[in-house]
Amino acid sequence: MRRLALLVALAAAPQAALGCGGDFARFVDGLRSEAVSRGYAPALVEDFFAAVRQDPKVLRADRAQGVFQKDFIAFSRAVISRDRLVNGARNAQKFDAVFDRIEAEYGVSRGVLLAFWALETDYGAVQGDFNTRDALVTLAHDCRRPDLFRPQIFAALELFRRGDFDPRRTTGAWAGEIGMVQMLPEDILRNGVDGDGDGHVTLKTSAPDALMSGARVLRALGWRRGEPWLQEVVVPPSLDWARTGLETELPVAEWARLGVRARHGELARGLTGSILLPMGRKGPAFIAYPNFRVYFEWNQSFVYVTTAAYLATRLEGAPVYDPGQPEPGLGPAEMKALQRKLAARGHDVGGIDGILGEKTRAAVQKEQARLGLPADAWPTAALLNRL
Repeated sequence: MRRLALLVALAAAPQAALGCGGDFARFVDGLRSEAVSRGYAPALVEDFFAAVRQDPKVLRADRAQGVFQKDFIAFSRAVISRDRLVNGARNAQKFDAVFDRIEAEYGVSRGVLLAFWALETDYGAVQGDFNTRDALVTLAHDCRRPDLFRPQIFAALELFRRGDFDPRRTTGAWAGEIGMVQMLPEDILRNGVDGDGDGHVTLKTSAPDALMSGARVLRALGWRRGEPWLQEVVVPPSLDWARTGLETELPVAEWARLGVRARHGELARGLTGSILLPMGRKGPAFIAYPNFRVYFEWNQSFVYVTTAAYLATRLEGAPVYDPGQPEPGLGPAEMKALQRKLAARGHDVGGIDGILGEKTRAAVQKEQARLGLPADAWPTAALLNRL
């Protein structure tokens, strides 16, 4: 009861800038105060924050995201297993009516959602065991990205008020995502769909809720109804490599004129596209259509996004890509050395993290062009030595 009195007193006082860091208990008191000032009943707020704790495992996970140091071939081969393809086909059949409804209402192809479902939680089997409330409060207190995670706390509080979140029992990923397709609380509030008609949005146990909510998110992010997203292509050796990458988008008919052709089927000539060479001109090649860019609103990793988009095509019948014979890439230490050299030349590489993200790729391509190397955005020892 003393805590409730404190909450009422704090809510009546002028709201101060709460920031991040500092004493964890004081930080949580600030969250309680803000919650009451937003109109939430003090008893509800106290119940939500009761026994909240800082989770050091969340911080360790946040700082140890080494999976995306793998290149596209290594990562895609690691996560696209025969079992995931077989289970994808089974789930496509099991929830056929749900996917039909999604395609009619949101225009998102079933392969796209099946791929997210597979990669995020292995079709719901591995949803994470971090307490979601504690993870969000821990990450908001940590000063790396408080602007992202602080609003999620109040979104979770609103879900709690509605009866769709249990602060003591709701678990998920270390970064606060919940359910089969791993959505943050704000996304659930904005785009959650009661797909099974039980009056609640339950992303952990209801596949219809999770799939329809995921489709609604994609549509809100700009997904274009009925259009493709990624297709494997064959590129001619005469192609100007500096025109590859997401920074260059041309009509598909122009790419065809330049000698690009679909490895299977036909190109979508009425659209625009970019040529992606995840491992350089000697590795696999794809054309990325406008819908591909929506993937980056879901996840920022180039390797993850390209793998998710490719898996979606596999789940809809596309064959295994041709890996080609890419030149050896750089290890994590070499990649960091390269990023430091690129940053010293004024390029924005998005951080010295040893990960070949989109910003590093763009910087690599510019330096390759400057040095007269094939500008295919794939960093090699030759580039590192030249710099």
